[in-house]
Amino acid sequence: MTQKYWESTREDILILTRKVINEYLLSLKLTNKAEATITKYRWILERFFSECLISLEELTSEDVLTWLNKFSAGKNTKTLNLFLSTLSSFFRFCLEEEYLENMVMKTRWRLKLPQGLPNYLTEQEYAQVKLAAEKLPLRDRALVLFLFSSGCRRAEVAKLCIENVNLDSRTAEILGKGNKYRPTHFSVECAIVLKEYLLTRTYEKRSFILNLVISLNRNGSIMLLKS
Repeated sequence: MTQKYWESTREDILILTRKVINEYLLSLKLTNKAEATITKYRWILERFFSECLISLEELTSEDVLTWLNKFSAGKNTKTLNLFLSTLSSFFRFCLEEEYLENMVMKTRWRLKLPQGLPNYLTEQEYAQVKLAAEKLPLRDRALVLFLFSSGCRRAEVAKLCIENVNLDSRTAEILGKGNKYRPTHFSVECAIVLKEYLLTRTYEKRSFILNLVISLNRNGSIMLLKS
C-alpha cells in the first residue's frame, strides 16, 4: 500500500513522538499545504527525531541546539534556515496542543541570508531586446513591452485579465503575492501596441495575453514559447 505523504512510518522514532508528528503533518494537509511542502517537512522532522532520541516531554532548547550544531557542519545558510523554520513550526504546534510547556526554539538562532545583487540588463542588452522585439509578431511584441515597462513577473502577466487593464490610463491591476492586487503602469509605446494587438483578437478570452515563457539570450535574441 502506498504511504500517505502526511504520515511518518519511521520505526526509529519514538512512538508518541511519531504520533505527534503525524498530527502536525495532518494539520498542514488540512490547511491545503502543498504535497511537496509536507513531504519536505516530514523528512526534516524524521531526520531530527531519528537522531535526537529524546521524548517531547523531556526535550530542551539545549538538546535542540546541540543537534543543530552537529548538523550544521558543511551546510549552507539556506538549508539551515529551512530546518530551523520547520522545527520552529512543529514546536509551535506542540506548544499550542500542550505537548510542550515551553518553546524550545529561539528566534536568535535563525541565520541571516546574504543579500545577492539583482541582475539587470545592460543598456546594450536592453537595446538588443527592443530591436529584436520589432521583428516579433504583434502579440509577442506586446508581451515583451508589457513585461519591460510594467516590471511584472511572468506568472503575474499569465494571470492578468482584460478587465483589469486600462489602456487610457496605462494601468493594470496585477494579482501578486498573497493573492493581493496592486496597481502597475506601463509605457505609452506599450499601450499603443497592446491596443493594436487586442483589435486583432477574434476570440473571447478573459486572459489578457496567452500564457508564454520569455527567455533572453546573452546575444539579445528572444525566445517566446507556449507554456
